[in-house]
Amino acid sequence: MSPCPDTLAPSEAAVSHGAAPCVIVDTGHERYDIRIGRGLLDDPASWSGLPRAAQAVIVTNTTIAPLWAARLHAALAGIYARVTTVELPDGEEHKDWPALNQIFDHLLRGGCDRKTVLFALGGGVVGDMAGFAAGCYMRGVPFVQVPTTLLAQVDSSVGGKTAINHALGKNMIGLFYQPARVICDLATLDTLPQRELVAGLAEVIKYGPIADAVFLGWIEEHLDALLARDAGALAHAVRRSCEIKAEVVGQDEREGGLRAILNFGHTFGHAIEAGMGYGAWLHGEAVGCGMRMATDLSARLGLVPAATVDRMHRLLERAGLPVRAPALGAARYLELMGRDKKAEAGQVRFVVLEALGRAVVRAAPDELIAGVVEDAARV
Repeated sequence: MSPCPDTLAPSEAAVSHGAAPCVIVDTGHERYDIRIGRGLLDDPASWSGLPRAAQAVIVTNTTIAPLWAARLHAALAGIYARVTTVELPDGEEHKDWPALNQIFDHLLRGGCDRKTVLFALGGGVVGDMAGFAAGCYMRGVPFVQVPTTLLAQVDSSVGGKTAINHALGKNMIGLFYQPARVICDLATLDTLPQRELVAGLAEVIKYGPIADAVFLGWIEEHLDALLARDAGALAHAVRRSCEIKAEVVGQDEREGGLRAILNFGHTFGHAIEAGMGYGAWLHGEAVGCGMRMATDLSARLGLVPAATVDRMHRLLERAGLPVRAPALGAARYLELMGRDKKAEAGQVRFVVLEALGRAVVRAAPDELIAGVVEDAARV
């Protein structure tokens, strides 16, 4: 596999190099490639052309380390004179200051300089925290995303959003910091528990209603294959998801406008995560339920017909994602959503559908939101 060509624009979709397609993210001032295929951890070409340094640090967690850390260490040992690993505790509930400081402690005690390259090996939590640490350490060191979950491969590893959670809100402390490269080795999905795979499908499904109605139809047609981990279906789902996200990020890196559509279902979903306690619901599970609620809100705003709500409900249910929301009460939902990053002057703003394949950001009256969350708890 050769490096992605300089002439490829993000909207030109993926190009194939041997068996592995490559998608370009171009923000206008930073440019990197997403490499997608099986066996990429063992392919020397995956690591060629990365920033040179004396040291590399693998940031992973206690679940992923026994499965894949040795493979990545062996791949990097021929490139960097010293390769070390820091293992974080696993779980959304550990996406916090103490775990972040484990990374800083490791870097400082290891004498890592400003050229040290961090490799984020794991799911979204690892990627977010390693990226945050890389953006802060010595005011910025390079890092590479090596996502090992479906959710991370199609969403969180791409686009440079990094953060940790706060007790009062999810992802409220962080920064935009782009990786040097993203390596999506589809072989790492072989060890993914089925619940995590299903949670990742929520972020795959998201791209259909917000940006590509044809892709939504493809997901409906191939959902059984995706759930059965069919290699071809997963490869296409990851590639098309990355293409859509790369195009959106290329137009709006810092979420000033268009990029907000990528948060479809997330305002409701983040409220579920915070209200239930981080880790009780997986992020993708909360987003899946949140997408059903956001589609319902779209219908109540008069933007889409009730049939669209039914269609999304059926797809999410078929995927094994929750469609019934926890009964936190409308007042609690409104309180939690008021802390969302998309809120402006205290007014909550939601990603809603104008049609399948087209999303916008809108405010909504409290009484409509209350109706959505109350009905969602009774589905």
